[in-house]
Order: sequence, then C-alpha cells, then structure tokens
Amino acid sequence: MFDPSELTRKKSLRLFTSLKAGGPAELFYQARTVDDLAEASIYAQQNDIPTTILGGGSNILPSDQGVPGLVILNSTKAIEFQEGGVVISDSGVVLQELFLKTLQANLAGLEYCVGIPGSVGGALVSNAGAYRSNISEFLNEIEIAYQGKREWVSPDFMQFSYRDSILRKSDAPQATLLRIKFKLPTGDPKSMYDEAREYQRQRISKQPPSASAGSFFKNVYDKSLAESLTNLPENLKSAGVVPAGYLIESCGLKGRRRGGAMIGARHANFLLNAAGATATELRQLANFASDTVKKKYGVQLEEEVLYLGDWSRYLPMA
Repeated sequence: MFDPSELTRKKSLRLFTSLKAGGPAELFYQARTVDDLAEASIYAQQNDIPTTILGGGSNILPSDQGVPGLVILNSTKAIEFQEGGVVISDSGVVLQELFLKTLQANLAGLEYCVGIPGSVGGALVSNAGAYRSNISEFLNEIEIAYQGKREWVSPDFMQFSYRDSILRKSDAPQATLLRIKFKLPTGDPKSMYDEAREYQRQRISKQPPSASAGSFFKNVYDKSLAESLTNLPENLKSAGVVPAGYLIESCGLKGRRRGGAMIGARHANFLLNAAGATATELRQLANFASDTVKKKYGVQLEEEVLYLGDWSRYLPMA
C-alpha cells in the first residue's frame, strides 16, 4: 500500500536511465505493484503534484537541473493470460519479457519487440515498434489512473500516431498507464522464434555497447526526399522512408563528440554516453546533429527521446 511518508527527496535519476545522465527527482517513489502505482498516482493528482513515470528509462533524458514534482519508478511486473489470446500486462513489465511470455504461450505479434529496451508502459507512450510494426496494433484496453480514479479506457485515449501518443505532448494529461490488455493471434512457435532471432541479429549488428537511449530520432517520412537519395535502398524509396541514421551519417557526423557524449560510430541514430556525459552535453550534440541535417536536407529531425524536467538554463552547442 502506498504511504506518502515513503517518498524520497532529491533522488538521482542517473541510475534509472539508459543514458546514465540527468539530475535528481524532487520527490521519488518506487511502485512495486499496480495498486501502489495507482495509489501514488492518484495521491499526486489529488494534490496537484506533477508526476513523471519511469519504466526502463530508455527513451528519456532528464535535465541536469532535475525533475520537479514526483517521479515514480514503475517496477510492476505481473502478466496474466486469459482465453482467446487475451494478455493483461502491468505497465512496468519489461517489453522483451512480455514477448518471451507470449512466445511460450504460442501467441504471435510481438516478435519485433525482441531487443527493444524499456517497459510496456514506456513503449505505449512512444508507440514503440520496428520493422513497420508498433505496439498499439494489438491493444484492446488500457487501465489508467486519471483525474483521481482508476478506469479502463479504449486505446483511442492515447491518440496514437507514428512513435507518438497524447502522453508525449507538452500539454499531456496527468494520466498513469497501469495495465494493458492485448489480444494476440495464435502463431507457430518455430516461425515466431526464427523471426525474432533475425530481428535480434540485426539489432546486435547495429546497436552499440555504450549507454544509449536506443534510436534517438524518428525516421523521416518524405517521399520526395527518399526518391532524391541515390544510394537509399529501393524498399525505403518506395515507402518514402528515410532513416534518421542515414541522414546523420551522410552529414559526416558518425563519431562526433561533445564532452562525454558521442554520436554512434556503428549507427548514427544512437547517441552515446561514452564517458560520463551530462544531460546538457547529450542534448547539445543531438541538437547539433538535427541542425546539421536541416541545413543539408531541409528536414527537421524529431526526437524519439523525451526531455524531462527543468531545461530553462539549457543553451545549444556554440
């Protein structure tokens, strides 16, 4: 049961983010059950305390100045299987763990999730996905804590789009994702395993070992730009998709550094904390990459990573 006396002040968030950077939470609480998560969220909503939910910490960058309000570390981990391919997952479940459990139950649809870092809840916030798939495809319902109560709502609540949802907006409602209900089709275990293994092989070949947030920028959907790039693969040209890493690499930015921050030498859409980088250094390098791409190609890269907290003192890279 949630107890406000258990709230911790000025808790460093570095250990809870995959980029290993950022300042402290004004208030911090670790929720281990879905009831704890709901009660802490409702407490914050009823007391007008801004709330930030952390899952795997893979798609976020907290400011060096810290995050005001309450930061809840979502450590919930229950998964329930029901008849007809229905799966109910706590939002704190690791996304790859959910895939493995559904694979064991001969349920298909989440093969692309193998190797994607972070939690189920975090995946929903950014509508995570890969290989032309995304997490919102198989949703039935979502349980949320919103306006001081718990309720199940339609996926329409999230207003999903490409790598986006209402909870990524600057004016996002103070809603906490508690549990997610999926309906998955039955699949062939060997085919699912082979498909997931191929996805994992591709990820290993691209992803760096250093601390990162995964893909930092969203891919660009621009048919005319795609067709103008002579060495872009034909399947991407026909789909009108230009990978952000392609654009950054073509600007000669692989391996570029700013303090302890570095653009990946293996894959240019990975921003790395190579040597104790600050959140400011990481954001400055990301902005430099985005500005360079815009100058060369006329397109604005959009971050997949969310900047959390107080960035009022932030200055771009000179």
